[in-house]
Amino acid sequence: MGILDLSGRGALVVGGGQGMGRATALLLAQAGANPAVVDAEQARAESVAGEIEALGCKSAALTADVTNREEVQGLIVAADEAVGPLDIVVNIVGGASWAPLLSVDDATWERDFDVNLRHHLYVSQAAARNWVDQERPGVLCVVASISGMFGAARHGAYGAAKAGVLNFVKTAAEEWWPHGIRVNCVVPGTVRTPRMEAEWAAGTTPRPSTDLLGTIAEPEDIGGAITFLVSDLARKITGQALVVDGGWTTRFPYSLT
Repeated sequence: MGILDLSGRGALVVGGGQGMGRATALLLAQAGANPAVVDAEQARAESVAGEIEALGCKSAALTADVTNREEVQGLIVAADEAVGPLDIVVNIVGGASWAPLLSVDDATWERDFDVNLRHHLYVSQAAARNWVDQERPGVLCVVASISGMFGAARHGAYGAAKAGVLNFVKTAAEEWWPHGIRVNCVVPGTVRTPRMEAEWAAGTTPRPSTDLLGTIAEPEDIGGAITFLVSDLARKITGQALVVDGGWTTRFPYSLT
């Protein structure tokens, strides 16, 4: 299988029906894992699960509202039974709103925290409890955003929630390492997903310039970083944020020449 061998490991990819989630689920399968796929839409989950099974790996198509604690608890049990025992849990669910802070309302603020932060507690907590109860180690990887590292005009609710994700990862890693649980996150810049393509076309989200490498990241770029972090190559990495933004955050926001 090679150096990134995940043969036989049960995995769960939350938000795995398209974009970064689909790319991650397929890369995990190519490394030998058996990823269950969770999506809000059953058809998308089934489509990706079918692609995984075509690679010769076990999969399952699951749906859940990950902002509902009870549904998440049932989700972990279902995935553990379908492809487990689970060794890997990846959570990619997220979504952004755009509004200046002077006019952002309660509904927008609360939605961004539900969609980008609250469910990380539910999914991670349920996965960690499952591992602790079974006395098994496990690996968690979630997705944050560079908007959580810096100020982002008209992106305040989303940025605040993603900043919370970065802190959550560090705290979870600190509390759960005695149980053999590693927790990390990948921090993308802009990624060319189907959702982003649609938003750019509609003009609801600004289309970014290319990064320092002259491109915009593809879903596989994020999936590759996640696959590394959940593998044994990263066995001494926990509580960390791996930025995958093509170098956007390395440069000054203004010219020095």
